[in-house]
Formats: sequence, C-alpha cells, structure tokens
Amino acid sequence: MKAPRVLLFLLIALGALVVPAGPAEAHAALLGATPAPGSIIGSSPTEIVVRFSEAVTPVTGRVQVLAPDGKRISGTAVANGSTLRIPVRKAGQPLGTYLVSYRVISADTHPVGGALTFSVGAPSTRPALSDTGTHRSVTLVTPVTRFLAYAGLTLTAGPALFLAFLWPGRRSRRGAVALTFTGLGITALATLGSLWTQAPASTGSAVWDVSPTELGQVLASSYGVTLLVRLGIIGVLAGLLLPALHGTASRTRGVVLAVVALAGLTTWPITGHAGASPLAGAVVAADVVHIAAMSVWLGGLITLTVFLLRGTHPRVLGTILPVWSRWAALSVVWLVAGGVVQAVVQVGSVGALWRTEYGKLLLAKVAVLVVTLTVASYARRLVQRSQVPAAGAARMRRTVGIEVLATAVILGLSSVLVQVNPGRSATVDQDAVQEAGVSQTLSCPLYTLQFNIYPVQVGENNTIHAFAYTPAGAPQPVQEWTVTSRLLGQDLEPVSQPLLPLIPNHHAAGAITFPLPGTYEVSFTVRTTDIDEATVKTTVTVPSASATR
Repeated sequence: MKAPRVLLFLLIALGALVVPAGPAEAHAALLGATPAPGSIIGSSPTEIVVRFSEAVTPVTGRVQVLAPDGKRISGTAVANGSTLRIPVRKAGQPLGTYLVSYRVISADTHPVGGALTFSVGAPSTRPALSDTGTHRSVTLVTPVTRFLAYAGLTLTAGPALFLAFLWPGRRSRRGAVALTFTGLGITALATLGSLWTQAPASTGSAVWDVSPTELGQVLASSYGVTLLVRLGIIGVLAGLLLPALHGTASRTRGVVLAVVALAGLTTWPITGHAGASPLAGAVVAADVVHIAAMSVWLGGLITLTVFLLRGTHPRVLGTILPVWSRWAALSVVWLVAGGVVQAVVQVGSVGALWRTEYGKLLLAKVAVLVVTLTVASYARRLVQRSQVPAAGAARMRRTVGIEVLATAVILGLSSVLVQVNPGRSATVDQDAVQEAGVSQTLSCPLYTLQFNIYPVQVGENNTIHAFAYTPAGAPQPVQEWTVTSRLLGQDLEPVSQPLLPLIPNHHAAGAITFPLPGTYEVSFTVRTTDIDEATVKTTVTVPSASATR
C-alpha cells in the first residue's frame, strides 16, 4: 500500500469519526421505572415496571422487591424486550421505603445489576440488600479467559498457515504442529472458562460459587449456545487439520477448513459488543476480519521467531520471508480496516475517545499498534534489501521479537476492551436514571419531621413531601406548613410557599423551585396547634444541569 493511499485511508477514517453517531445501544442502562426511582406514592403498587436502554433477560432469582420490613414481596419477573415487569403482593407493613433489586443480562451478553427505591407514605430506612455488583474474582478472571481465547487463536492460525503453504521441506513440522493443536486446546479451555464465569457474573457470586442450576441456565442462554457451538467447531477443526498441517490436504478439505474456521471466528463478535451494536451485521463482519488479521499476523510472527529464523538456511529464508512480508502487509491492511469500522460505530464521536474509558483504552491500543507497525516496516525493509539471509538475520530476529511483544500487549488491551462499555454508550448513560432525591429526618422538641424532595434539580420540577410525627413516633396532625428555600452565598431573597394537606400528618407541594445550582438552606415551619409552632432547617445541594446529565 503506497504512502498516499495510506494517508487517504486514515483521513477518511478520521472524517468518519467526526460524523456524529445516531442513538445506540450498549450495556443495558436503567432509563426509568414505575413507580419512579426516589418517588413517594400514596399506596402500594401491584406491579413494578423497569425500563432499560436495550433488551434484557432477567437472571432467575436475582430480581426482587423488598418491603419496608425487609420481606420479599415480588413474584417472577418477566422481560418483554427492554421492559422488565415485576409483580408484587401487598406488604404486611405497606408504609415506608421499598427496595427493587435487579440483575439482568444485556443484549450484548454482559450482566448488569442495580437497585432503586421508592416510598409509600413516609420514607423509612432502606431495606438491607447484598451487593448487586460483580464479584471481584469474576472481574479478574473474565479478561484472563478473553486473553487466552485470543492467544489460542493466534497460536492456531499462524503455525497452521505456515505449515500449509510456506513450510520448508527439510524442517521438522513436529513442533509447529504441536503448537497448532496447543492453540486449539487453549481456545477450548478459554471457552469453557468463559462459560463457567458467565454463571457467577450473572448472579453476582464468586467465581468458585456456581451451582449446577446456574450453569444450566447459562448453557441454555444464547450466550451459552454460541460458546457450545464454538467448542463443537474446535472439535471439527481438530479432526480436519492434520492433513493440512502436513501439506497434503486436498482443495476441498481446504475450503471446508476455511468455512468452518470462519464460522468459529464469528462466535467472538456475536457474544460481545458487536452483536448488540447498530449495523450489527457490518460490525460483526468487521470484527471477524479484525480478529482473523491479528491472528494471522501475530501467529505468523511467533512461528517465525520460534521455529524458522534460527536454523533455516539463509537461501530458504530468502524465499519464505518475502512471501510472509506480503502476507503480513495484507493482514495489517485488513486489521486496520476492521478496526476503523468498529471504532466508528463503537466510539460514536471524536470526543468519546478521551472522555470515556473505552476511548482511552482504544487510543492506547492504537498507540501500541503504531509502534508495532513502525517496527514491522523496518523488518519489511530488511527483507526487501535482502539483508536477512546474511548478517541481518540476528537483527531480523530482534525486530520480530519486538513485534511479538507489542502485539501481545495489543491482545491484552483487546481482552480488557471487550469488557468495557463502548464509547457510543455515553449518550445512553447520560439518559440513565441515577436515583435522585433527598430524604432526611429533622427533629425538634415539638415534632419529628421526615421529608423527601425529588429529583433535586435546577428549575421548578421538584416535588416535596413532608411527614410529621410526635417525638414518640406517632403521626402528628399539622394545621399549617411552610417551606422556605434560600440559596447560600448569594444575595437573593428566600422563597417561601405553603404545603398542602394530603392527610393530617402528610403535606406536599407540587413543586419547589431551585433557580440556580448551589447549596440551599431549606427550612420547615410547622404549626401543630393554634399556639405551637417550630422551625427546623437543613441544607440541600442542587447540582448544575450538566452534572445531572
């Protein structure tokens, strides 16, 4: 590829990144619920509806609703696309704060856990719940299985291609054949590891805490079926490869091997971000090309380093290396092309490259790739100048060794990258619900007051509920309530408004206004009788509009 063409290709790629991406899906993000997160309602619901940014599948036994007394009141959750419906029975203690805990599988096969609360009547202490996140052991093991799967591919593809097309007649094939089957074995073990870790990733338990039921649920899922297909393909390849590795395979067998290998490669992207992305077909195809090109390039470098650069006659190397150099150059072109297609879709915008973790990892991967390509370009010049067959052989071995190390780093970054939310999800995450609102309890000798303000944002759309109790905890009827808000540090007049009665000890206002971000002093003046009145105060911080997005 001539330098002007490379430059044109990169300019087109950068131009494509500048074009804003449309709405996209990513790991499932919570977009809303009924009742609303943090809200206060008047009576217990019979069903809770949770809405996500993409289709989800509930994890059996991991979606639950806890009543204020901590008892589970939920039935079996049912998902319909991106909507999760949870039936609930009436709580024995209906007044107080309810906790909705969920763990679901996103369309891109990544487990997502979280929780939200709402209150019936006065807020109360939030029911206790075990952690909804992913256990640290799973977080550590998952990228290792991904890395081993990629490593297995490279150890299979590179030696296999050399053995089939470029192997010197007088060199022993035993080591390279063994390495090819070792690569297949590593890929199979990594696939089994991925199947296993998906179970604790789904339930939130440790990697060693997996029950047969949980493992069965994974195997019955689309993710599990895809990995089982991958294992079957590995078995088929193991049965078909041996003649090809000895250079005696027929053309028909070669075509069958290529088709089976392509089917196996497809199982990687469809169990990750690519399968749930916009333009899924194009992104899956680009990912297959990207993985295949990397496997051929790195696997070929390893084969050269381990088996051929030492002990092979210089004249034989003079025949092999120019052909390999062309293969490597073609692999790099397809590697970059597949990566650009994925980056355009998955990153979404230029700004996401440095604003999101996904973008930063991608930039690191590109930086290492640039260094690797620089070294590869030097090696290619050595081959073209015919320096390898003579004194340049040692220099060539060092150069290829650097390429192997650098591409191994790229594989490591790739194994982490597939676990990180794509940069395109930044827009979805901005719309995701972060449970808002402020709930506090204030006391004075005359009464105890509980209040909730939702969602606590700049503007007028903040609902306030207040509940009064006697110092002993009984409902305290109130004759008149007034709430006053004053922005601290600003020369602005405080704003007061009455609260309207709903029941004798529960008053509310449809809106309390926070005109600017900052810290507000909020005071409640409560008159319980004709002569008994007291004021309690607290502070509430209102974030800026940009901070809430």
